[in-house]
Amino acid sequence: MLISNIEIVPGKKIAKHLGMVQGNTVRAKHAGRDLMASLKNVFGGELKGYTELLNDAREEATQRMLDQAKAIGANAVINVRFSTSSISAGAAELFVYGTAVVLE
Repeated sequence: MLISNIEIVPGKKIAKHLGMVQGNTVRAKHAGRDLMASLKNVFGGELKGYTELLNDAREEATQRMLDQAKAIGANAVINVRFSTSSISAGAAELFVYGTAVVLE
């Protein structure tokens, strides 16, 4: 399935517009990662544990969006956007959404 963050796909025609599809996941921080993050805050550097957590969340939310798109007969999702929000102290939601279409 094609995923794009633009509104059109060059060289393709949108045959059918199926509507918005979405996926999300809520993730909590891990105590072990928090300890390592505290050390990185002192010495500097990438918070690799959190980078990995965010990548996993993005993949899971995207797969949920694609599953929803497939279920309604789409072969592409265009105009895809990501959003995050804090749910509570130590937990955040990653949300992805786009427009499900059928391309010719």
